[in-house]
Amino acid sequence: MKLVTFNEGRVGRIRDGKTIEELDVPSMRAYFEGGETAKPTGKTFLLDDVRLRAPIIPKKFFHTAGNYKEHDEESKRVGWSHPVEPWIVFFQNIDAIIGPEDEIVYPEHLTSELDYELELAVIIKKPGKFFSVEEAKDYIGGYIVFNDITARDIQRREMRSGVFTFCKSIDTFVPIGPWIVTPDEVPDPHNLAVELRVNGQPRQISNTSHMSYSIQEIISHYSPLGYSAGDILSTGTVSGVAGFSPDAASLYMKPGDIVEAEIQNVGILRNPIVSWQHAHGVPAPAKVVW
Repeated sequence: MKLVTFNEGRVGRIRDGKTIEELDVPSMRAYFEGGETAKPTGKTFLLDDVRLRAPIIPKKFFHTAGNYKEHDEESKRVGWSHPVEPWIVFFQNIDAIIGPEDEIVYPEHLTSELDYELELAVIIKKPGKFFSVEEAKDYIGGYIVFNDITARDIQRREMRSGVFTFCKSIDTFVPIGPWIVTPDEVPDPHNLAVELRVNGQPRQISNTSHMSYSIQEIISHYSPLGYSAGDILSTGTVSGVAGFSPDAASLYMKPGDIVEAEIQNVGILRNPIVSWQHAHGVPAPAKVVW
């Protein structure tokens, strides 16, 4: 089943790939908080006639980094001050979340190195803390595509102290969607083809089978922090990011680009990159000197 948030915050499930059956619940987070028991309102909408939104706004967004050895290996090309190894975690900025087809705003006064990172993310379906790897499967409510937009020049400065949050949490830098796919439609989340494209050109191509640690291991490992129903947990990105490529400058995204992040059985998350002027109607502020 595919769960969607559409128009002005309505919640529904997709039937036959074309129709949305509206559910009687005020938000997707409330859907999970209520135990996934919302009843249909009796209203239906054609998928082609609605505007899909970010499928959920969670209470917490657990951001995982370093869960693909291939990404750590490519980072060594540029000699970063700290390795990108497993068990890096921080909380993402919930207010920076956008949905499918929403615009990613290029803040040219802050960065000139706008990068992409395709990730599979998990929806936590119920509250819990301090549970085992074996129990973790019972906490998975679904899967979404997440594109971890990153300002690499800012990240390099942050990495000197071993942290990187600002570079990934700027407004509009957290696209998710296009919907939540329930576990019954993803028999093996550890064997999914993934591909990210910019203007139709493949940039990241890999498979979730390359994770260093399983989704259940990650969920269990972070459980001492405590989960709420509807929380999001990302699982790391694969190799192929612009910033770790030999010709990084030519691969960074710019206004006018279209970025598509695709995960097998989950969906395609598509977003345009726009300038600050386009988004705000005024020129970008003066360049920030760090």
